[in-house]
Amino acid sequence: MIPAQRIVSFLPSATEMVCALGLADRLMGITHECDYPPEIAGKPIVVRSALSLENMTLPEIDSAVAERLRNGLSLYCVNEALMRAISPDLILTQNLCQVCAPSGNEVSQLLNVLPAKPQILWLTPKCLEQIFENLRELGDATGRSGKAEELIVAGRARLEEVAALTRRVSSRPRVFCMEWVDPVYCCGHWVPEMVRIAGGIDELGRDGADSVRITWSDVLQWRPEVLIVMPCGFGLDKSANQARQLSGYPGWDQLPAVRANRVYAVDANSYFARPGPRVVEGTALLAHLLHPDLFGWSGPAGAFQRIEFATASR
Repeated sequence: MIPAQRIVSFLPSATEMVCALGLADRLMGITHECDYPPEIAGKPIVVRSALSLENMTLPEIDSAVAERLRNGLSLYCVNEALMRAISPDLILTQNLCQVCAPSGNEVSQLLNVLPAKPQILWLTPKCLEQIFENLRELGDATGRSGKAEELIVAGRARLEEVAALTRRVSSRPRVFCMEWVDPVYCCGHWVPEMVRIAGGIDELGRDGADSVRITWSDVLQWRPEVLIVMPCGFGLDKSANQARQLSGYPGWDQLPAVRANRVYAVDANSYFARPGPRVVEGTALLAHLLHPDLFGWSGPAGAFQRIEFATASR
């Protein structure tokens, strides 16, 4: 098979994988959400959101997304004219979450207008190992199998390094990873696995399954000892702003995480929401937040922030 030369990415995580393989020069189109690594700046944007979310509250975003999905409408607009001009030989997309990127229906429609039919690589991981498998598939499609294997070996080794230390911890804290604040959503897919490797337990999370809405009473009953706010699609600043609003929830000041001053906001986009290479470091970040005496954090200072509340014990 001839390696792909003109790649279009419909996924920020796929964009990161392409660049990790050293193929940024072959990347001909990206989405409006692709913001990493820096060398993609200025790349043509072929996918944009169908919703204007900037001035919406979280409940308004949740409602607008749900309404479009109920009506069978896409959340994304693909620039078909630009796609025809690029004439990609490889499109990277997903069929995992309609909220995260264009999926099956949009891609099927797009194929009808392209001058040549490209290869479609569906990246739909539900766990960490499947993220590595996606990286291997991308390496095979682009002639970078060797580089992909190097990254996989290094990623697995880093995860094992974390796991080896957490196997020795005397206790595993109860954790709640909050993927949306209003309404409240638990974490899903690979995040509960990341928590386990990092030495915690999140029984509200859905291992290998979609993040779903849960009741606040579920959180109160679980009584998390560490609460991590990681709204899907948000960087650190927006996550921190949302975390500060949680103090208005009933029973908030009685949660062990609040009383112990262990509420954190994290850069969800970089380390948790996107199934790309940086979830490995996201696992190390979790290990630091759960077991700070055992794990240091040598990554960017902007990866997390402790959110302090007046009710926290001193």
